[in-house]
Amino acid sequence: MTTTFKVTSLSPAHRDHLLSLADNVFFPAGHRLFEEHTTADHFWIMKTGTVTLDSQLPRRRRAEIESLGPGELIGLSWLFPPFEWELGAETVSPVRAYQFDASQIRALCRSDPEFGFAISQWVGLVLTQRLHATRGRLLDLYESAARA
Repeated sequence: MTTTFKVTSLSPAHRDHLLSLADNVFFPAGHRLFEEHTTADHFWIMKTGTVTLDSQLPRRRRAEIESLGPGELIGLSWLFPPFEWELGAETVSPVRAYQFDASQIRALCRSDPEFGFAISQWVGLVLTQRLHATRGRLLDLYESAARA
């Protein structure tokens, strides 16, 4: 079982170990994967399709934060207490993905410190990339508002 990871910080051995624990899943377009402030009990690596991450604004519709594609990790909150989603996620198109049970992967991380360190580094890199992308979008919005 192989897939393309956009963040390649996992060694082939760790990647294969992780993928050996995956379930193959399919979601139709318009499916909500998770909502903000609910339990983060799974995560996914996309094989095909598009997912948007969003945030519910008070008295407004959801605001799209980022769009994710094949090879990308969906969900970061499963690794960090209190294990609740910070954002929501919805499929834009049909999605095929590897699905992981978060508690199973956290237990494996505790029992195999080398694997746990690799997973923490991988998720941390994804988190850092997403923070940089969000900062760029916020600066663009600020500049647009300043010109208006």
